[in-house]
Amino acid sequence: MGSSVPAPLSNVFVYGSLLADDVVRALLGRLPSSSPAILPNHQRFSIKERVYPAIIPVEDKKVDGKVLLGITPPELHILDEFEDFEYERATVDVIVKDGMEKLKAYTYIWENKTDPNLYGQWDFEEWKILHMEDFLKMTKGFMEEMELPDAKTRVATYDSFYERIENKHSNP
Repeated sequence: MGSSVPAPLSNVFVYGSLLADDVVRALLGRLPSSSPAILPNHQRFSIKERVYPAIIPVEDKKVDGKVLLGITPPELHILDEFEDFEYERATVDVIVKDGMEKLKAYTYIWENKTDPNLYGQWDFEEWKILHMEDFLKMTKGFMEEMELPDAKTRVATYDSFYERIENKHSNP
C-alpha cells in the first residue's frame, strides 16, 4: 500500500510584478491558472527607489490582483526566495472576482509596516511600459543565480542589476 500523499498545492495572491505572465513564467517555468481577485483590508503602495510595490494591512482598503492556483511546494519555495526578506508570507482570504467566492491564499506582505519609503499608489500598466523589460532580465538573472551553490539573494541581485543599469545611463 505504498500510496504517497501528494504534496499540498497552494494558492498565491499576487499584486505587483507577478501580475505579469512573463515574470511568473521566468520564475516557475510555467504559467499556472489564475483568477482575478481582490484582497480586502490591505493597501498597495509604491516603494521609494524600488520598481515593485508593497502591501500592508489597512482597514477598509482593498488591493486588486490575481490569485495563482495550484502552486507546488518547490514553486512556493522559489516565490519565497524571490520575495526575499523584505516580505513575509501570510495566509489571507481573497475574493475571487468571478463568483465572488472567498479563497484562502498566501500573499507577500511588506515586513516593515511603518516604512517611511512607502508612498502613493502603484500602477501596473505604467510599470509594464517603464520597467517590465528590465525587471524580466533581472528575474532571469535571479533564476540563473539560484542554480549556483552560493546564490545571491533576490534583493542583492536586484541591487546589482539596477546599479549596472544606472551606471549605463549615467556613463554612455
